[in-house]
Amino acid sequence: MSFSRRNFLIATGVVAASSSVLTACGGEGGGGSAKNDAPKVSGSKTMEIPVGTKADSTGPAPEVKGAVKGGTAYSLDQFDMDHMDPAQIYNSTEAAITVPLLRGLTGYKIDDKGGCTLVGDAATDAGTMKDGGKTWSFTLKDGLKWEDGSDVTMDDVRHTFERTFASFITEGPIYVQSWLEGGDKYEGPYDGKHLDSIEIDGNTVTFRLNEARGDFNYTLAMRGYALVSKKNDTKEKYDKRPFSCGPYKIESRSVGKSMTYVRNEHWDPKTDPIRNAYPDKFHFQFGFQALAATDRFIADKGNDQYAMVIFNEVAPERIAQVLTNAELKKRVLTQVDTVTYYWPINTTRIKDVKVRQAINYAWPHQQLQTIRGGAASTEIATTILSPVTPGHEKFDLYGTTKKPGGDPAKAKELLKEAGKVGQKLVIAYQQSDNAVKQAVAIKNALEAAGFKVVNKQVDKSTFYTQIGKIDNGYDLFAAGWSPDWPNGYSVFYPCWHGENIGDGRNNYAQLNDTGVNKAIDAASKITNPEEANKAWGAIDRQIMELAPVVPDYHSIRNWMYGSKIGNVVYDAGNTCIALCKMYVKK
Repeated sequence: MSFSRRNFLIATGVVAASSSVLTACGGEGGGGSAKNDAPKVSGSKTMEIPVGTKADSTGPAPEVKGAVKGGTAYSLDQFDMDHMDPAQIYNSTEAAITVPLLRGLTGYKIDDKGGCTLVGDAATDAGTMKDGGKTWSFTLKDGLKWEDGSDVTMDDVRHTFERTFASFITEGPIYVQSWLEGGDKYEGPYDGKHLDSIEIDGNTVTFRLNEARGDFNYTLAMRGYALVSKKNDTKEKYDKRPFSCGPYKIESRSVGKSMTYVRNEHWDPKTDPIRNAYPDKFHFQFGFQALAATDRFIADKGNDQYAMVIFNEVAPERIAQVLTNAELKKRVLTQVDTVTYYWPINTTRIKDVKVRQAINYAWPHQQLQTIRGGAASTEIATTILSPVTPGHEKFDLYGTTKKPGGDPAKAKELLKEAGKVGQKLVIAYQQSDNAVKQAVAIKNALEAAGFKVVNKQVDKSTFYTQIGKIDNGYDLFAAGWSPDWPNGYSVFYPCWHGENIGDGRNNYAQLNDTGVNKAIDAASKITNPEEANKAWGAIDRQIMELAPVVPDYHSIRNWMYGSKIGNVVYDAGNTCIALCKMYVKK
């Protein structure tokens, strides 16, 4: 997903953390053999999502074979959510945990084979396109209710999109806001003014865009555009307690410690093609490092038998133990992901391209991969696009494949040419056991190449908020990105176009290169998918020649869960476990 904090994706805190709201499906499911036969990212099927029919958009969601209703599902995760207001959500963990609460006009329907389809969620179908993609219409389903029993109305739909322009909305996606006619002058609905390019006629909303967007219906599947109750919009406070029109609602929340969902009795499954609602409750528990959570899953005692995770994956220290044990591996969901984790280099502070290239040459890819748990959890990256994202082109500009441990001699040579031996680098990383180990390895490798490194820990619960500030004081920091839907635009426009430099935006490297900007603009107008994919692959190389980032790794996710949790499957639309498909075993 075009991941404003997405990515999602809180990178080096654990083996892997989720990105940005990807929007693609595929990959391999976890198995039960004792052999450590981890899937590979390179060579895996490119992730694509078809558009479903009106029939596909009709509820109820297909029943899960063998599933039963009742019980409480628990989680063992590191941290609470920074945001739950949909307009502020641009992180896949926040997206995943809100699927049971929030519904959008469109969404992703998961089948029993691991595939997914774009369908109408609150809308009757995935939308009607006119004018070559400059006009889109969606009709609201009958029978949609908020958690207080009131109807979901067209005023709510319009308000949902208009409030994304409010000044307090700083973290979420900005696609729709950028595309709506007149959006550049609109300041939100709180002064009583509507945006003329959002038209309401009966139960139908029509969006008039300033450019053709054949993928607009995919954009609306992002959690960032889920519906908000106009009557219950508490503005800034909505971030802590959103109002539900899904199968669950928030019963209680102790910020930073726990959160409990209970059933929303006003949700009608006949309106919902996406969500099942098997557990009576979800009790999310925060404050567990990956190693502590993994050890509790291995022990499988008490309520931990009924536990799963949103964020934590199998700890690097336990990867071999878990994935080579047939019984333990049965309780692991393994999934190739579209995310690429990388380290943006602040180009306003590190202006010399030779210095940025030296960082790439010196990078200790192999050491970092070992710390993360080896090839069972990550694949070393040389590109921004993941191999499973349409448009990926295989290349390696900085010799990573031949020297995965880094090339300090080449790096030092470039620093000498630039007259920058001893260049100071301030590197931000998250507060977690695994991140600390990686930070030490990075510091050692860069100093061996002639840099002077200062490492600074940043609180992981606000990490993306802090690195998202223009004047953050850092030269490098961990980040990551999954495409918001499966194409290059939702990677390169939000993260590498100069228009997206600003507090809370996603161009973390603050790259503002005229050639790159023009190439992204041109590629976004190509309607032929094959030609567009070639263009995105070329842009990947064009950016890497400027070295504003170190691609670190592509992720292979390994989520462990308790023995009393059934049907743990991948939610490709939110790059996490599908909460509304699992059940508690009796």
